[in-house]
Amino acid sequence: MNQQQHDKVKNDTGFIAALDQSGGSTPKALRLYGVDESAYSNDAEMYDQIHQMRSRIITSPAFSGERILGAILFEMTMDREIDGKGAAEYLWEEKNVVPFVKVDKGLADEADGAQVMKPMPGLDDLLARASTHGVFGTKMRSVIKLGNAAGVNAVVGQQFEVGRQILDAGLVPIIEPEIDITSPEKAAAEILLRDALRDEINSLGDDQVVMLKLTLPEEDGFYTELVQHPKVLRVVALSGGYSMDEANARLARQPGVVASFSRALTEGLSAQQSDEEFTAALDASIQSIYDASAT
Repeated sequence: MNQQQHDKVKNDTGFIAALDQSGGSTPKALRLYGVDESAYSNDAEMYDQIHQMRSRIITSPAFSGERILGAILFEMTMDREIDGKGAAEYLWEEKNVVPFVKVDKGLADEADGAQVMKPMPGLDDLLARASTHGVFGTKMRSVIKLGNAAGVNAVVGQQFEVGRQILDAGLVPIIEPEIDITSPEKAAAEILLRDALRDEINSLGDDQVVMLKLTLPEEDGFYTELVQHPKVLRVVALSGGYSMDEANARLARQPGVVASFSRALTEGLSAQQSDEEFTAALDASIQSIYDASAT
């Protein structure tokens, strides 16, 4: 583990930028950015377009370690270059932003009101590649839709089973059991989730730490005991479909929790903007998320 990266993630003020849209969410991300399907004719061209968007964000003067703790990369982004350098190396060496990589392969079908992750047969290879690129940690997402104990426990159990594999590879996992913000049982699911997370965290080894990426809760300060847990390096929040204003307002009421926003971060950015307009829009987004994270 890189101690400088560890200390930055643990102690600095700022947030985690989520730049890890995958195959399923890439067309929507590009549409919001002003690039419609007519701009590419196959997956390779689509991924070229999203890489241009991510590169423009990362190389922008507004994007730096002064306000951003880390950035989560899509696997394909990690394997590409930005300004002639590996993307993860560029983040850390040029921007002082700690690199993470998304490792999950999407969601399985819903069962017991939840979706666990699909199998990840190539995970060890991905973790080894990530280590060679100087990546600090990983991110993987499951989804909880109902306050069903069996579903919640299945999600959390799988997250920590894979999380231990990631820890064994020398990386820090971001555990992300997202609760659907439209769930009719959101508050009940949050209680089940907090209890399940506590049990798993308490079973970690003395020298093991994880990060948590959680949906913004209904009750202010609901996850404070996890924020303060010695085996939790940092608790970050996903925007989950809330607008940036709503996400920031909810985040500001969660002491010690910082943002890890994806769609909310890129809200208002457009391929048609001049570099000056793009930088100004990105700077405003980064500042508002930074301010909400500094509580």
